[in-house]
Amino acid sequence: MITIKNLHFNYLRNKKPVIDRLCSVLLPGQIYGLLGLNGAGKTTLLKLIAGIAFPKEGKIQVFDKIPKERKIDFLSDIYFFEDEVKLPFWSLQKWLKIYSSIYTSFDHVLFDELLSQFDVDPDMHISNLSYGQKKKLNIAFGLATRARVLLMDEPTNGLDIPSKSQLRKVLAKHTHEDAIIIISTHQIRDIHPLIDHLLILKDHHFVVDQTVEQLSKLFKVTATPQEQDTVIYSEESLYGKKYVVKTLDNLEENVFDIELFFNAIMTNPDSTTIPDLNNTKTYASI
Repeated sequence: MITIKNLHFNYLRNKKPVIDRLCSVLLPGQIYGLLGLNGAGKTTLLKLIAGIAFPKEGKIQVFDKIPKERKIDFLSDIYFFEDEVKLPFWSLQKWLKIYSSIYTSFDHVLFDELLSQFDVDPDMHISNLSYGQKKKLNIAFGLATRARVLLMDEPTNGLDIPSKSQLRKVLAKHTHEDAIIIISTHQIRDIHPLIDHLLILKDHHFVVDQTVEQLSKLFKVTATPQEQDTVIYSEESLYGKKYVVKTLDNLEENVFDIELFFNAIMTNPDSTTIPDLNNTKTYASI
C-alpha cells in the first residue's frame, strides 16, 4: 500500500507549489492511470514516491518504508521507468549482471522471455540499440525485477504500434496481485484497457481519485443524450459528436472513455464532482 498524506512539494527556484495537500491511498493489485496537463506534477509525484525527490511537507509511506530514507530493501522493491531511457554504453549482458543483482527477486527466465517477445537481441551492445529497443529493454528489465511498485512515466513514447500492443499484453500477464503500478501518460488510449483506477492531477492535488468501475457508473459516453441527461462535455469526432453525461441510476457500468472524461475535467471541472460510491477511502496514520 502507498499512503500519501498532506503532501507538499515545490522546487527551490520557484516557491510556487507543484503538489499541495495531496492525499491518497493506493492499493496492491491495481494499475493506476496518472493524468494531468503538462507541468501538473505527474513526474514529480513519481519521483517523490521513488525517493528521488523529497517532500517539503507531509508524508509518503510505501508499504512499510519511507522513500526519502532510501533503504536497500525499499530500493530493491521499486522500479521507476523514466520517460527518457538512460542506460550505460555497456554490453547488455554486463548491464544485466550488475543491475539485476540489486533486485533479490529478479526473474532471469522472465527477462529472457520478454526480450524475445520484444525482439531485442540479448547479445547486443546497448549503444547499438535504437531508442525504441532501449525502451523495450527497460520495460523487460523492470517487469523482471518483480518489484512490488512499478512507476512508469510515458512508457509508450518511442514504441511502434505492435510494441504498444505487446506492452499491454505483458503488463496484463506478468504483473502480480500484490504489485502497485502507476502509469503516467498523455497517450491514454495506448493503455486505456489496463487502467483500474484513475488519478487526475489539477491545481496541485487530485481532482479525481476513483476506480474506472465507479466512474463508469457515474458517467457515460453517448452519441445521443436523452432529455434527462446532464451533458458535461461534448467533442466532435470523425464519427459525429460524442457527449459525456452524468448518469442518474448509478447502478450499472456504462461505456466510459478516459480521454473524453479527462477533457471534461479540464474544460468544466465544477460539473464533475465525484462522490465515493463505496465511501471506502481511508488514510492510514503515518
